Amino acid sequence: MTQAVAHALTDPRITAVLDDIARGARHDDDVVRRAYDTVAAWPAPPTPEEAAELCAEAALPVHPQVGTLLYQLVRGGRPQLVVEFGTSLGASTLYLAAAVRDNGTGRVIGSELHHGKARRAGAHLERAGLLDFAEIRTGDAREELSDLPDPVGIVLLDGWKELYLPVLRVLEPALADGALIVSDNLPMLPEEFLAYVREPANGYLSQQLPLGDGIELTVRTRPHPTGEGA
Repeated sequence: MTQAVAHALTDPRITAVLDDIARGARHDDDVVRRAYDTVAAWPAPPTPEEAAELCAEAALPVHPQVGTLLYQLVRGGRPQLVVEFGTSLGASTLYLAAAVRDNGTGRVIGSELHHGKARRAGAHLERAGLLDFAEIRTGDAREELSDLPDPVGIVLLDGWKELYLPVLRVLEPALADGALIVSDNLPMLPEEFLAYVREPANGYLSQQLPLGDGIELTVRTRPHPTGEGA
């Protein structure tokens, strides 16, 4: 008799794909190092498109601790729409879509600038049996995520760091009251972004958490219309 899985993160199809992505990520440090070496002599920092191409062979998955948190947040919050900036090869998307599957409701919309990575992420979702629960939009997230069908309940920011704040501002009109924003790679986040989400007047409550390389966990509080307390 086949034993039922306790939850999606114990599903062998999903764990097998996550394991494969993790194995591929063992070379990420070498890829990123070569990218830094390449741009060291450039007169200006690389554009997001240039950076995406330089890191095309890097898997860049979320740390399993962060992935587990994403699954927990989606399971607990039961959002109808989860949005991801920076899909890469889809490890984070798998965690998010796994939670949506277990909830029996909701959808994930991811975004990835690099077309090759987006195709590979889609193949990973299909292999894991999660393709029905997520879609990946390919292109500039500031455009691809500017027209969303439902209020956004959870956001993962895990792409080009300099775009965290521009992408968040694009998403703000669609954020539900109490929406959660998980921003990965805390040590690399621009001060401008951190100052913005840590300023209560901007409609957020935010703090850092020591998971993986560090994350910023933010809740959308929506300031009172008058700018004063209730």
